[in-house]
Amino acid sequence: MAEQQFIATGKRKTAIARVRLQAGTGMVMVNKKPVEHYMDRDSSKMVIFQPLVLTGTYGKLDVHVNVLGGGKNGQAGAIRHGISKALLEFNPEFRQILKKAGLLTRDSRVKERKKYGLRGARARFQYSKR
Repeated sequence: MAEQQFIATGKRKTAIARVRLQAGTGMVMVNKKPVEHYMDRDSSKMVIFQPLVLTGTYGKLDVHVNVLGGGKNGQAGAIRHGISKALLEFNPEFRQILKKAGLLTRDSRVKERKKYGLRGARARFQYSKR
């Protein structure tokens, strides 16, 4: 029988991450690449590892992620959200730790649509007196 896997979906803005956790050596793969090669910013890597570090599972679980949409920052947030939700399936006792850190809340902010008659979502055209 195959090892038990814990699957969850994380979202932020327009990015969607499908996360799969399983017992292993702490390898994190994003779109079939190591996270070090996929994410170029250290801050994005810190965001991704945050739920693993908080729960003390860093280096004990293998993480496989398929992520699409958005930019790198939004993708990192979506991965963090997905890892947090998958950790809940792995161990429900982590809920209090993750909830207190605010990692279970989906960041639903998206760009506001442009309205007709305006230059942007809220920006007006400049008034010309002459």
